[in-house]
Amino acid sequence: MVVERRKNKKRKDDGYDRPIVADKPSKEEYAVAKWIRNNVPSKKTKFDRNHIVEYFTGTRAVDALLDHSPWSQTLFESRQHVVDFLDTMLRHKFFHRAKKIVITEDELIRIKGIKKKPTKDSKDLKEDKKPAEKEKQKEKEKEKDKDKDKEKDKDENDSKGGDKEDKKDGNEKQEKRKDLKKKPKVRLEMHMDQYFVDCNDAYVWIYEPIPVYYWFFGTLLVLGAIGVCLFPLWPLTVRHGVWYLSIAAAGFLIFILSLIVIRVIVFCILWVLTLGRHHLWLLPNLIEDVGFFASFWPLYHYQYLGPNSNDAKKKKKRKKDKDSDAEDGGNSHSEEKSGSSSEASKPDSPSARKSPKEDGQHSDGHEASEEGSESDKSNTGGDFEML
Repeated sequence: MVVERRKNKKRKDDGYDRPIVADKPSKEEYAVAKWIRNNVPSKKTKFDRNHIVEYFTGTRAVDALLDHSPWSQTLFESRQHVVDFLDTMLRHKFFHRAKKIVITEDELIRIKGIKKKPTKDSKDLKEDKKPAEKEKQKEKEKEKDKDKDKEKDKDENDSKGGDKEDKKDGNEKQEKRKDLKKKPKVRLEMHMDQYFVDCNDAYVWIYEPIPVYYWFFGTLLVLGAIGVCLFPLWPLTVRHGVWYLSIAAAGFLIFILSLIVIRVIVFCILWVLTLGRHHLWLLPNLIEDVGFFASFWPLYHYQYLGPNSNDAKKKKKRKKDKDSDAEDGGNSHSEEKSGSSSEASKPDSPSARKSPKEDGQHSDGHEASEEGSESDKSNTGGDFEML
């Protein structure tokens, strides 16, 4: 007995003592649902982070049904009557209750895929850029700053010629934009308590009325199926016309299939005879996703892929570039530095040598320096300067 009393208490607390509702919704509920969808403003947002849904707020629906609906004086006499009626609609799964959750900045960054702050490695890579690229960037920034200054000067001149009212309107618009930006973004999640409440909670639509054109095309399909079934009762002339049309359609399909087979056979024969150097496709757009007339044009597409062709050369160059980048990508800078230092240290290197012909080509102003350099030569007969 004690256990049964506890169970009854739990059922009352959980809300199982509500009046029993019919299994199927009534015609009035369908009419009210259509009226709410057409007259109560709804918004779109993400539900459960994936699905885009439409929802309305509870207070707006209650106010609209009491003030503007055709049932305001007959079916709905007070707000409680409206709440009870909408609660039955919720249990008939016209809509369900959801809770609003404000999206934080971290979630916005994840959703939009905004890049995070650069790490140390990325900073090091940026510092290793060439000075020429840095100079180009500085020049571009200077040009942009100049353009901005010119635009600012134009705006200031235009604003001086204007009236004070224009300034006030501009400030008001800026304030409105700031207010709109400050409004937090919201996403929806399923509410654990599924019953209607007269508050600002969100109610997501499940019911979607069937449009009129669905009924129109549906009736046409049904009538067409009935007409095909009554084919033996058609007049002889109409039956002969339909028969000729069906033969023409079948012949066209066979023609297209034969073209597909012929073009493949021609390509394979030419490819085998030329060892893959010549590629010839008849009607290359026949199978492509294009229009009807575009699929039959151009008539053919020829391509030569021999050793002297441009495509083969490009492929070889790409392979060589990839191999060289993979092998010498990390050690290219060190090898260049070591090579330059070794060339400078050799006595017979072209940078250290200085021929008498080159000395004779200098101007008269440098003759004194040339004489001093010749006196500094070694007694062994080597033609290199003493550094």
